[in-house]
Order: sequence, then C-alpha cells, then structure tokens
Amino acid sequence: MIVRSHLPWPLRWAVAAVVLGFSAAIALWAFEFGRDIAGLDRDSKAEVVRLRAELAQLQHDHAQAQRVADTAESLLKTEHAAQERLAQQLRQTEAERESLRADLGFFQRLLPSEGDGLQLRGLQAELAAPGQLRYRMLVVQNGKPQADFEGRYELVVTGLLDGRPWTQAPAGGTRPIKLRLYARVEGTLDLPPAVVIKSVQVRLLDAQGATRATRSLKL
Repeated sequence: MIVRSHLPWPLRWAVAAVVLGFSAAIALWAFEFGRDIAGLDRDSKAEVVRLRAELAQLQHDHAQAQRVADTAESLLKTEHAAQERLAQQLRQTEAERESLRADLGFFQRLLPSEGDGLQLRGLQAELAAPGQLRYRMLVVQNGKPQADFEGRYELVVTGLLDGRPWTQAPAGGTRPIKLRLYARVEGTLDLPPAVVIKSVQVRLLDAQGATRATRSLKL
C-alpha cells in the first residue's frame, strides 16, 4: 500500500510561487554578483563620470568662447563708434575750414577806404536754396566816433519773375543795427522760389530814417 499526502491545489500554487520567487531572487543576486565581479558596473560608473567631466569641460570651453566673442563684438562696436566720431570730426573740420576760407575772402575785400563816417563794405549775396538769399556785409564807422550808431538797414532785391521785372523793397523789412567801430551783419531773406535775382542793394538808415550809406551788388 502506498500512502500519498494530499494538499489542496491553492496551497500547491502558493508553494510553487514561493519557490519561483526564491529562485528568481537567487538568480538576480547571482547576476549582480557576477557583474560586480566582472567589473561591468564599475566600468559603467567610470564611463558616466568621464562623460560628465567631458560635458563640464565642453560647457566651460563654450562659456569661455562666448566671452571671447562678446569681447570681440564689444571691441568692434567701440571701433565703429570711434570711426564715426572721427568721421564727424573730419566733416566738422572741413566745414570750419570752408567757413574760415569764406571769412578770409570776405575780409580780403575790405580794403582800407578814405573818409570818415559810416561805410558798407564787403557786401556778399548768394542763393543758399531756391527762394532763400544769404547775405553778409561789414558796417564800419571810420574816424573817431563820439557815440554808438543806432539805426536800421534794409535790402532792396531786384530781378525777374516769370520773365517780368520784379522788385522786393525793402526785402523782409528794415532790421536794427548798432555799432561803435564796426559790425558784421549777415542773414537770409525769403524770396519767391522762381525769381531770378539781378541785384541787391543795401541802405543804412539812421534813427530819423535818413540814408547814411548805400551799397549795391550785381549777381
């Protein structure tokens, strides 16, 4: 006679699961142990450390290169600004030279004249733009003036407008002037854009309206 033990099937399944779990745990332990013995985990950790070090170095190099690029850009901007300033100074110097040249030509025309009293010298007039006349002159009081001269001056402009004679008198009205020995006078007049200027006449008037000096210029 054979005696067999009888276990319920759920208990059998539970025992089988325990056995399988224990076997799996042993297998996992054996795998980890073997990998540790083989040095695979250490190599992986070393590779990760190396890659992190390389990444940190690359980031450092990139930051340094960016700083160099920013510095170079700043230097280029500074150089460009310096060139702009130099160009502006050069243009200003050229303008000042032209102004001095014009002043020299203006004063070269002021030759000594005889006689006492008020005189108009070095009258110049030119079109600065269509419809705009620029003028300059020097008013001189020769001799030994006892007091300042206070009066006005007016400009009379003549020419052609639409093929017909045209006169604007006084051009822009009279303007005040005061001097002891001399006064440099300059300004602009607004004229019709289509006018063709032929001559400009300046009259110097005293406080009573009497003409004290005149000067004409043909263009």
